[in-house]
Amino acid sequence: MKELDWIAEAKKHLGKREVGNTNTSKDIEQWQEYLLNTPIKKGHYLYGVPWCGTFVAYCLKKCGIAIPTNWFRALDYTTKGTLLKAPCYGCVAIKTRKGGGHVTFVVGKTKQGKLVCLGGNQGNSVCYATYDVNSFNEFRWYGRTSTPLQERYNLPVLSVTANNVTEW
Repeated sequence: MKELDWIAEAKKHLGKREVGNTNTSKDIEQWQEYLLNTPIKKGHYLYGVPWCGTFVAYCLKKCGIAIPTNWFRALDYTTKGTLLKAPCYGCVAIKTRKGGGHVTFVVGKTKQGKLVCLGGNQGNSVCYATYDVNSFNEFRWYGRTSTPLQERYNLPVLSVTANNVTEW
């Protein structure tokens, strides 16, 4: 199966981190500047904001995929894309958390059945993280077609090192 452009883009950024617990770094600022087409500096409303939505939006937009208006708000990802009944490879997974939400890309599952997700602001970095499938409120398809290929529902079993991490 051909790799999805936005997942290939996300993989390019594995290991990129925020500085300390600040929700910012040169990379995060560059992603925000690309999305807004304006410089991000201290005092800007996005400076220091949790950045999982920024990362997902950056990867999608770089590949020509439409993103939500308020892409920096994780829960705004429920307003676009096609609602799915189950997770599939490359879909956006959306969950609530204390203080807001979290978004990430589904890229596989573990032998034990947990989802393996690739996203930003997972343990303050771009990394793979595992989640219980029931921890997500929604799964949405943001591809170039309105629905994913049926074969994308057959999630690969991954042996990548993934962490149970807290989203901030």
